[in-house]
Amino acid sequence: MNHYDKLIFVSRSDTATSPMAEAILQKQFYLEDILISSKGLVVLFPEPINPKAEAILASHSLSMKSHMSEQLEEEDFDPRTLILTMDREQKDKLLREHELAQNVFTLAEYIQADEDIPDPYGGSLSDYGRCYDILNGQIARLTYILKAEERTQEEIAKSLQRYY
Repeated sequence: MNHYDKLIFVSRSDTATSPMAEAILQKQFYLEDILISSKGLVVLFPEPINPKAEAILASHSLSMKSHMSEQLEEEDFDPRTLILTMDREQKDKLLREHELAQNVFTLAEYIQADEDIPDPYGGSLSDYGRCYDILNGQIARLTYILKAEERTQEEIAKSLQRYY
């Protein structure tokens, strides 16, 4: 099993779905040893989170008000970083444009779900709410998988300690 030091959610602009995913996972996944962030594929200048995305987060007692969009860079790729895109098109673009890309999956692919995360850009507040609901469900499953991977790593370390 893999164990990662960092997890980066990636969306087109890093102003809605990926910061929402970051906020949800930070609330659900309590680990000191994994850095959770979000970045975008096309970020020309830093922008705050979309107001509709922030409103939906606030309705669930979450906030990303201080979030500013950030561009995904080549130095973000390393063997200890898991990169999860919101959909297949974003994953394909990332793999085409970054020679060093590794550990890149769609969120749905990583958790073995059928549904990619829809981009609510330009939609209504209820579209953002539906997006949140899908993210929340998939991140619950992601949390379970990451915690299982962590437990496996701890079990391996404990068993090795017995021999040394």
